[in-house]
Amino acid sequence: MSSQSAEALYERLKRETEAGGYFLNPDKEFVLSLMEGLLTNEERYGYQSCPCRLAEGIREKDLDIICPCDYRDPDLDEYGACYCALYVSEEMALGQKEAGPVPERRRDKPAPAEEHEEKLVGFTRGGLPVWRCKVCGYLCARPQPPLKCPICKADKDRFERFR
Repeated sequence: MSSQSAEALYERLKRETEAGGYFLNPDKEFVLSLMEGLLTNEERYGYQSCPCRLAEGIREKDLDIICPCDYRDPDLDEYGACYCALYVSEEMALGQKEAGPVPERRRDKPAPAEEHEEKLVGFTRGGLPVWRCKVCGYLCARPQPPLKCPICKADKDRFERFR
């Protein structure tokens, strides 16, 4: 992995993050090391799984830890930083608050999609199903979820039927 690739990913993520109202950790050297980890995981598995968690290498099993992970927003709300501290609260970004430990929220084995099917039967709008981005909560009514979330840029498989 070249540091040039990590720098390019950092710049892209910084733009997207700021446009979405989120903040990256202000320690650029630390963030660049996380970028290296994301790029390494992308090389290994074909997707950017969290560099601070052990990925199985099977996208369907790792969906919850593809960056930005499903736990980012709850971690930011409760602890002011996500598990790997890539994303931080505004107070932390401004240096008004120090980061502390963030406990792991991930279950040992993520629940298979079939377990959720009954719960996700709900809403339609004009006959179309409503899809919810599990990363940022974006909602849209269409036959299939979008290829990328227009808000957080998460992939199509990060959407679920909204109940």
